[in-house]
Amino acid sequence: MNNTFNIQRFGLLLKRQWLEFGKIYLVSLLVALGVIITFYAMALWGNFFNDRPFFDNALNFREPLFLIFGFIFISIIASNYFAHLGQKPKAIIDLLIPASTFEKFLTGVFFTSILAIVSFVFLFYITDLLFVSKLRDMYAGGENVTHYINNGKEIPTLTYLNYFFTKNSGDDKFLPLYFLPFFVTSVFLLGSIYFNKFHYIKTAISVMIFSGISFFILFKSGEWLFDGKIMVDQENRNHMSQNTAEWLGVLLIVALTAIFWSITYVRLKEKEV
Repeated sequence: MNNTFNIQRFGLLLKRQWLEFGKIYLVSLLVALGVIITFYAMALWGNFFNDRPFFDNALNFREPLFLIFGFIFISIIASNYFAHLGQKPKAIIDLLIPASTFEKFLTGVFFTSILAIVSFVFLFYITDLLFVSKLRDMYAGGENVTHYINNGKEIPTLTYLNYFFTKNSGDDKFLPLYFLPFFVTSVFLLGSIYFNKFHYIKTAISVMIFSGISFFILFKSGEWLFDGKIMVDQENRNHMSQNTAEWLGVLLIVALTAIFWSITYVRLKEKEV
């Protein structure tokens, strides 16, 4: 039997971890769902119960809610996964589980980087689908329909009632954003095993410090490289620079995520030793 990875053993480990981690995880999902529904209900209360006309900025809260609350949710899940290893009695039980370090590491990645992200996106999708579908039914016709004037043309309310993921999808979106959640979870997963206490707070402070230093270095480097330089063929260069910058951002995030996962694996191996 392979001592590094065995699919049957890995499946049993996932089942075992779900029995222990699943209850906390399901409670976290219910809390997240409650928060999302609350924001939608507060923002759209007047539309549902006061017959208020729909305005095109009524759904502008969705992007900040998705980004900020999504970051908080997945980072908290990741920050708590290996937190019990800081307590000797629980750490001993966990480290004696008959599974390889690699399988334990993969289980952590599955719960924090895959299941957590997919679950949050699914909850947001379902909530948005229900609320926006109700709005579309209400404003499909009748007295509450508002027509906006754009370049002399009337635009019906339904034009602004796009579902969140329909509105925020397409080739014009910033590519690194799709990979950023995996980077966030990799950082906080490392923090959960690296720090013995106050995992989330210490990791968040570390992220802020290193982010500040990194942005300062990048800003100074850009200033040193491009200050006083004249751009030639600016229109084409802007387009090329944007595409290049996006792909460089993707490669950087993927590389950093792989590095943090590697450090987490090494740290987990050290714990077992």
